[in-house]
Amino acid sequence: MELMKLLEGVEIKKIVGETRKEIEGIACHSRQVGKNFLFAAIRGREADGHRFIEEAIEKGAEAILLEEGPEVNGRTAIFVPNSRRALARVASTFYGNPSERMRLIGITGTNGKTTTTFLLESIFKKAGYGAGVIGTINYRYGQKVVPALNTTPESLDLQRILWEMLGEGISHVIMEVSSHGLDLDRIFGCQFDGAIFTNFTSDHLDYHQTLERYFESKQKLFSEALMRSQKAGRFAVTNHDDPRGEKIVRGVDLPILRYGLGSSCDFSATEVTLSFEGISCRIRTPKGEFPLHSKLIGRFNLYNILAAVTAGFGMGLPLEILKEGVESVEGVPGRFEKVANRKSIHVIVDYAHTHDALERVLLGLRDTLVISSRDRRERIITVFGCGGDRDRTKRPLMGEAAGKYSDLVIITSDNPRTENPLAIIGEVERGIQSLALEEWHRNEMEAWRSKKGYLKVPDRREAIRLAIQLARSEDTVLIAGKGHEDYQIIGKQKIPFDDRIEARKALGEE
Repeated sequence: MELMKLLEGVEIKKIVGETRKEIEGIACHSRQVGKNFLFAAIRGREADGHRFIEEAIEKGAEAILLEEGPEVNGRTAIFVPNSRRALARVASTFYGNPSERMRLIGITGTNGKTTTTFLLESIFKKAGYGAGVIGTINYRYGQKVVPALNTTPESLDLQRILWEMLGEGISHVIMEVSSHGLDLDRIFGCQFDGAIFTNFTSDHLDYHQTLERYFESKQKLFSEALMRSQKAGRFAVTNHDDPRGEKIVRGVDLPILRYGLGSSCDFSATEVTLSFEGISCRIRTPKGEFPLHSKLIGRFNLYNILAAVTAGFGMGLPLEILKEGVESVEGVPGRFEKVANRKSIHVIVDYAHTHDALERVLLGLRDTLVISSRDRRERIITVFGCGGDRDRTKRPLMGEAAGKYSDLVIITSDNPRTENPLAIIGEVERGIQSLALEEWHRNEMEAWRSKKGYLKVPDRREAIRLAIQLARSEDTVLIAGKGHEDYQIIGKQKIPFDDRIEARKALGEE
């Protein structure tokens, strides 16, 4: 594509050099540059692309997109105020503005995004649409499944994926839109049809620094991306029961569809029954009600179901399609995923890695148990840890949530990365200690069923084995934090590790 054509719609401060050049590719990593490429110098958390301009030129870059720096001899330099936004716009143009030719739904929120994408994907497929998903677990469309490196890909990768989806006959795409993706302008220039807000709680403060900046990043999906879209029939979906549900759609001059369990919501559920077999209820919509049974477990998943139903309704789909789509979802990898076994122990693997998510899962478990007295037989054992080199403020909060709603907590390692695992465990422990719970030791474990408490087992494999060893029939073991992940990061090394496989081994099922 000719360079000037590629730059249409880009805010430019000045151009130095020849503009009548044919550009054969775009790259934002110098190692990916080829002959006659445009190289976009963007700033990352650990590296600044402006430092790699000379390397990009050596590899064949003919044009450079940059914010500042000296003019580049023999190459065209395009100076822009924001190279990330410029890259996003250029990438969309290069791939033929694919989001304009498909229906695109964005989902943001601290928890529930992944499950909602699975539900909407199923709904769209029941409607006969070609459905694609860009999310935390993977990017999938047609027969292709690509492991996700980031929940929301870099803009250049995102536009390529959307273009490939079009080539595979995909007409409807559901995208998890992370706060990082919004803050880093990865979705800039995407034409959205709808946006969904699931919920909001503390997370990623290692990056955003404050809760308000974290929220403002998420709000950009509505206030900027959705409002700037040129699509007709746009709509916003929000969780009316969440304290931030109305604030996130403030100023959005579009139809707003509200879901929740209150009677004032446009979409709600009545006659709700929760069990380990799933959720049974009646879904109420502006066009009538319908009975629904989902294999998903827990009240928090009822909210995810309502989010998907509301968005499907916003897309104009009939109620019978919404019902069929939701009921067809068997489960979501690493999201309240049951590990079958012959010991009659409820073993659940879940991705919960914030205090709110952990609390929701534990409350969901308690909803499914018959808790009649302090002397009940069923107990909840929670195994979890917190990731290293990430938001430290949530560690004691997660410890407190686990201690409050579990009978026994086993604090272990998650992905410690470059931090000392024992130091992370110590920060988690402070939250449990705030509840004045007793720390158990291995030689005291016979008595744990009579009194709540916790213990520390840094080795995650050993912690899972111990939890299952201590559990009896009808007890629940929740293994939280990693969910679908099939690795553990220790130091800089990624080691194969899957909570589901480790649980099956401990149960004697593998």
